[in-house]
Amino acid sequence: MRLVVALLALAATLTAAPLSANAQAHVGGPAPDFTLKDASGKDTTLSQFKGKTVVLEWFNSTCPFVKKFYSGADMPRMQKTAREKGAVWLTISSSAEGKPGFISQEAAPEAVSSMGMQSTALLLDSKGTVGRMYGARTTPHMFVVNPSGTLVYAGAIDSTPSTDADDIPGATNYVLNAVDGVAQGKDFEPVATEPYGCSVKY
Repeated sequence: MRLVVALLALAATLTAAPLSANAQAHVGGPAPDFTLKDASGKDTTLSQFKGKTVVLEWFNSTCPFVKKFYSGADMPRMQKTAREKGAVWLTISSSAEGKPGFISQEAAPEAVSSMGMQSTALLLDSKGTVGRMYGARTTPHMFVVNPSGTLVYAGAIDSTPSTDADDIPGATNYVLNAVDGVAQGKDFEPVATEPYGCSVKY
């Protein structure tokens, strides 16, 4: 079973959408600003959170790697933990209309409720503009922006690329590691890793 899971993880990584040559986001550089509608239809802009750490999570409810983190409420717990540390957590759906995981404006509130999200907001990016801007390749693909607006982490959510939720407790959580590092004003590693998951359905 472990072999099957490992092969699935490898296949998903190999078929992930290639990093866009037009991606504007680079670790150590400014996080590109953007504005997207949230689940209630309200505009949410990255720069409105300047002065706070911001986590960006690329999301697709149909992806088994995403289900891994939501099936046992592990992702909502991470979202809540980060927010309790003063961070903002933005969940972003870049699935295009007609593609797996697409979320319409009308369906967005139900998506938040059914997944038990504890993020600050679910943002809709069905045209893929923000996903391509950041070079988001997988769901999940994670980014952390520090309070001054610099991208300080990009890559996988943790160190174990599998679809098995039982692997979560033993994995190193790269995202919370980055959130803690920023909060404590300390250098942290890694600052960039290879993301794993399903390809973003642009």
